[in-house]
Amino acid sequence: MSSHKYPIKKDDRVIVISGKEKGKIGKVLRILPKKDRIVVEKVNLIKRHTRPGRGSSQGGIVEKEGSLHFSNLMLICPKCTDPFRVSCKTLEDGRRVRVCSRCGETLDE
Repeated sequence: MSSHKYPIKKDDRVIVISGKEKGKIGKVLRILPKKDRIVVEKVNLIKRHTRPGRGSSQGGIVEKEGSLHFSNLMLICPKCTDPFRVSCKTLEDGRRVRVCSRCGETLDE
């Protein structure tokens, strides 16, 4: 089990920095903290062969997103549109926010 605090959160835009999907950009759909993995929209598509059942009346081959290790992803800044390492900053009211290390833009509102 892992005790990481991930700099990446749901609905963030990320870029894949290594592996067969290198260079692809997508939105974070889910975070799997116990496995240190993240599911990104339209990245690392896998095929699942499903049987018809109660939930789905039709079987066949279903394409869905597979997970990627969090170390293979980098956040993309909404302002400068570059990948960056996340740095944290404490505001006057005591909240900690994620900050772009390139342009200084805060990600958390």
